[in-house]
Amino acid sequence: MSKKKLLPKQNDELLAVLKARFEKNMKRHQGLDWAKVTAKLEANSEKLWSLNEMERTGGEPDVVGYDKKSDEYIFYDCSAESPQGRRSLCYDGEALDSRKENKPKGSALDMAASMGIEILTEEEYRQLQKLGAFDLKTSSWVKTPSDIRKLGGALFCDRRYDTIFLYHNGAESYYAARGFRGLLRV
Repeated sequence: MSKKKLLPKQNDELLAVLKARFEKNMKRHQGLDWAKVTAKLEANSEKLWSLNEMERTGGEPDVVGYDKKSDEYIFYDCSAESPQGRRSLCYDGEALDSRKENKPKGSALDMAASMGIEILTEEEYRQLQKLGAFDLKTSSWVKTPSDIRKLGGALFCDRRYDTIFLYHNGAESYYAARGFRGLLRV
């Protein structure tokens, strides 16, 4: 059996959680049909595994859109705060390797890759914030442009004072209240 495949019982449990979240938060995906989402999910077992990883680490993934060109549903982490199981991470593997002491448990980009998801861009983060108020107490790394990263920096966002802020930090930094939000296309 593939490492990135759920058992039938896990599939059913995850689909039930996702369906309940979908039905509870209809404003995130107006006009989308859960039956069509389910059909896509059931045809893509590795994507279900990735969604389970998002759920397992506290992301509370939900459908936030549909891309007609690629015929894909888009899931974002919709937990109120940056996912608990994905905090205290530096930005990427290069930043992790650069730390000589007090290394974090890993990096946001490496963890996202291992989960089969992508980290949100600043634009995607701002789109998420139109669906609700997220990261009122935490912050989330966002995809950093290569010119900033080459200089040692990385970007993160949060929401304070009903405003979305974009900040910078050294890519090797990590904090208990900073994680990352992911996206998955199915």
